[in-house]
Amino acid sequence: MIDPLNDLPAVTSPLPWHAHQWGKLNDQLQDGQLPHALLLDGVQYSGKSHLALSLARLLLCAQPEGGLNCGRCHACELSARGNHGDFRWVQPEAKSRVIKIDQIRDVVRFSNMTASFGLRKVMVLVPADSMNVSAFNALLKTLEEPAIGTYIILVCHRMNNVPATIRSRCQILRLRAPSVIDACQWLDKATGSRQESEKLLAMAEGRPLLAQQLFEGGGVEEFAARNFGLQALLAGRITVPQAVALWADADTAAFLDEIAVDLQRLLRSLSSEQLKSKPARIAFGLSDELAQLKGAVSAGANPNKQLLLDALLSKFSRELGAVLLDGNIVGQRGEDVL
Repeated sequence: MIDPLNDLPAVTSPLPWHAHQWGKLNDQLQDGQLPHALLLDGVQYSGKSHLALSLARLLLCAQPEGGLNCGRCHACELSARGNHGDFRWVQPEAKSRVIKIDQIRDVVRFSNMTASFGLRKVMVLVPADSMNVSAFNALLKTLEEPAIGTYIILVCHRMNNVPATIRSRCQILRLRAPSVIDACQWLDKATGSRQESEKLLAMAEGRPLLAQQLFEGGGVEEFAARNFGLQALLAGRITVPQAVALWADADTAAFLDEIAVDLQRLLRSLSSEQLKSKPARIAFGLSDELAQLKGAVSAGANPNKQLLLDALLSKFSRELGAVLLDGNIVGQRGEDVL
């Protein structure tokens, strides 16, 4: 994973569409009511981690200004370099998709230490829903009895993967994805073109940080080809081996996420009458299967990617067995219309 603490600007401010939630957090902090455990829940690539980082740096800052970290004090200099002694950013280690129990044990030890530089210690866990049951259990006591001046921020993509025992001990802040206008205004600063911003945002299903990543990473053409790969397969425009080749360079988690988005896009395009058909029921079942696979992979399962791609795409082609005609899916023998 990319190190979010690498070469930070002097001041870290939340993204524009989080201004309302940021104001509330600042009010709680000023009133001495900020909870010691926060859980930020929302769509991936919508900026939750950025909000967590903004709050962490504010909490560590010695002289906050205007509701943000000052960017000039020694604490801000340290946090900008990612080596502040009272700050831990915990994410899956290289080549792993899960936060391991040893990492959580280190968090627990850190939480019991005395702050070195100021009055507060801050820990951010992202994505918190990637922890397994043992890791969650190891964190539980720290959430139940937090040390004075210790703040834990959990960033979550899939709330259902977080046990109720953890959720009940956190203040949950549900963060919606931004409006198209807000997201495009933010993207315009990178793309310099509203048309390009709108195209990227539509491709990224309204997720602005993914759109930015596509623009800066230069992978727009490859992503666009994959973006409608499932529909192309179901329409008979490509074969299963050709569909498998589209995701050859994507990791397993990215493949499952992208094909799930493609299937949801297809289902959203259907009328209420079409949603009652047999192929639609099959499609919903496959959507549930994808959700289970995504949960297993995020929890640490490591299936053979090539075999998974071939098996899953073959199953989609075989069981949904449809052709895309005029925006509708028609059953193999013309019996059902989606």
